[in-house]
Amino acid sequence: MANRISDQEHNEGPTPEQVRRGRRTAFLLFALGFGPMIVATIMFYTGWLNPAGHTNNGVLLQPVAPVSTLNLETASGTPLAERFGPEKIDPDWLMIVASGQCGSQCEELLYLARQVNIALGKNANRVSRAAALGSVPSDLQARWSSEYSSMERLVPAAGARPDWPAGINPEAEPRILLVDPFGNVMMHYGSEHTGKDMLEDLKHLLKLSQIG
Repeated sequence: MANRISDQEHNEGPTPEQVRRGRRTAFLLFALGFGPMIVATIMFYTGWLNPAGHTNNGVLLQPVAPVSTLNLETASGTPLAERFGPEKIDPDWLMIVASGQCGSQCEELLYLARQVNIALGKNANRVSRAAALGSVPSDLQARWSSEYSSMERLVPAAGARPDWPAGINPEAEPRILLVDPFGNVMMHYGSEHTGKDMLEDLKHLLKLSQIG
C-alpha cells in the first residue's frame, strides 16, 4: 500500500499553479534579456521615440532574412544560426563580409569591418566579425593571421550553397551583412559606404538596445 502511494506521488506532475509560475518566470527572463533589443528593433525601423530623426546609412532588408537561410557554418561544422536565439545569453551583433573571389574591393570591406569594430571602443565586444569568402588570394591568406585574426571564416554547410537575401550577390559585388542578436540579416553595406556610415548605424543600434 505504501509503495503504491509512493509511486503515485512520484508520477504526479507539476500542479497548474506551478506550471503558471514557471511560465511567468520564463517570460520574465526573456523580457529582461531581449526586451531592450525588441524595442530597439521597433524603434530603428519605425523611428518611434527617436526625436533626432536618425535615418540608417546602410541598405535595410525588408523583410529581414533569418541567418539560417544563408546556409553557413563554422570551420568546425557548427551552423551559424545556433549562435542566436532567445536561449542565448547576450548574443552579439555580427558583421559578415561576403564575397566570391576576394579581390581588392573585398579586402577593402574586410579592412572597413575591422576598423569600424575597433572604433566602437568599449562596445567593440558586442559586435563580432566573420567572413564568407569563395576564394582568397595567397598573399591575403598569408596575412590573415596577423591582420584579420579576430575575423572568423565561415563556409557553406555540407551539400548546400549560400542562399543570399534578395538584392545581395556577393559573387558580383562584395557586401558587409549586419546580423542582429535575434539572428536576422537586417542591413548591408558595400563600397559606396564609408566607415563613418557603418559606425553611425552601429552606435545608434547599440545605444537603442541598451534602453530600459
